[in-house]
Order: sequence, then C-alpha cells, then structure tokens
Amino acid sequence: MTENELLAERFERLRPRLHAVAYRMLGSRSEADDAVQECWLRLNRSQVDGIDNLGGWLTTVVGRIALDMLRTRAARREDSIDSWLPEPVVTLEEPAADPQEQTLIADSVGVALLVILETLTPAERVAFVLHDMFGLSFAEIAPIVERSPEAARQLASRARRRVRGAPAEADADPRTQRRLVSAFLAASREGDFEALIAVLDPEVVFRIDAGAAEGRARAPVHGAEAVARQVLAQGTPFAPYARQALVNGSAGAVVARPDRPPLAVVSFTVRAGRIASINLVLDPEKLPATFGRD
Repeated sequence: MTENELLAERFERLRPRLHAVAYRMLGSRSEADDAVQECWLRLNRSQVDGIDNLGGWLTTVVGRIALDMLRTRAARREDSIDSWLPEPVVTLEEPAADPQEQTLIADSVGVALLVILETLTPAERVAFVLHDMFGLSFAEIAPIVERSPEAARQLASRARRRVRGAPAEADADPRTQRRLVSAFLAASREGDFEALIAVLDPEVVFRIDAGAAEGRARAPVHGAEAVARQVLAQGTPFAPYARQALVNGSAGAVVARPDRPPLAVVSFTVRAGRIASINLVLDPEKLPATFGRD
C-alpha cells in the first residue's frame, strides 16, 4: 500500500469517532459529514510525519471546524433558536443491517440534550462536548476555543450548569416509552382529546422545526391542552401514516406514506410516566438523511 492509502485507512478507522464528535457539536448528520470531510482535506494538506497522535490531532481539527460552523450558524439563526431541532438519527424497530448505521445509532445523543446544547454559546458547547463527552483535557481544548486552559474549564463549567439545570432526566425504560408513544399515536388517529391529555405532562412542550422553507420560526407550544389541540388540528390527517421508530435511541415515530420519502420525524421525551416534550421535524433538508445512506 502507498503512504496515502495507509493514511486513508487510518483515517477511516477514526471516522466514526470524528463523526460522533461533530454530531454532538452540530446536531446535524449532514453538517457532521461536512466537518469530517473538511478534516480529511486538512490532513492531506498537512505534514503527517510531524503528527505524533493522529487521533488527537484529528479530534482537535474537527473541533475547530465545528466551532467555526457553530459561530456562522449562530450569527444567521438568532431568531429561530426556539424552533430549531437537531437532524435526527432514525432507525425502524427492526435492527439496522448497515454497520455504519448501527454505529450512528449507538453513538446518537438524545434530542432533548441536543436542544439544550443548542442554547450554549459555540465555545461553551465545544468545551463541554470535548471534555465531558470525549475526555479531552482543558489544555487540549484551550487552543481550539482560543482561551487559556482555565478559561476553557470555566466554559465547560457554565455549560454543565445549564445542562444540569434542565428538567429531570428522561425515563430510560424503553417499554414505558413505546407504550406512551403508541397511546399518543392511537389518540391522534382517533382524534381523542381526552386520551391525548392522559399521556401528556401538564407542562409538555411541543416544538416544530419546519426549516427555512416555511419562512418563519414557529414558537413552541406549552401545556397539555394547547399541545393536544395543536396535535389534533394539524396531525390527525397524517397520524395513519405514523410508524413507531427509534429516534436518537429513544421511542419516536416516522410519518411516511407507503413507498414515499418521510414527511416528518417525531421524537418524544418521557418523564415520570408522561410525555414531557414532543419534537416534530418537518424540515425537508433534515429528513432525507434519517434512514442512512447508499
């Protein structure tokens, strides 16, 4: 094998980790793909002989790329932060056959956490992800965020407080999740307002990300009665096409007519035996990637 082929082989072995880092930072599989590809291009332009720890070097590079992408995105989307949702990682209930897809599912992060991460500043998010999720030292993170190690520590600490200050952790029991999602879908199909209220937390939050095509950001809907009315007013015609699926590792649903691309992906957060949040992705830019790639 040539030196370039050996380098490409080493990079491919590290690709899943790099993609996991980028997805946690960006909340988008397509943007994570772009970040990893840019990382590969920068590697090809570098003097590889001077790199002692290739994995660490690549993680640092993808962190810098993601930070730049976050800064650009924050500058152009300040007015839609409340309606933004991550690009979901979806699999139907049957196990994924594609090894790459299995890796993506295993590495996926809950939608609720990604929504919280989106409220952080770009530097806070990068410091938190790299330190708390991937174990990089603050000395390694400091040059990425262009701060001192102590300042990088403070960035991660602020982010950690924001994450810990979020609502209580979601119920992890998959049977409870599936039961509540099944009841939600059944009530939606039947137009049963009271049945919907029964599975919703009184302070449930409903977010809809329709993307740039809609031309405006939709404000989240709060409260069980308001959410139930919204679901029945807009979702009942599509409910017959909803199929349970795993969304970022938790019970969710995909809305798709037979043999057609998906119309929507829905994720749910379950707490204390009720649905505490519903996240509906309608943005067509985020839907094509949800079932893997050729």
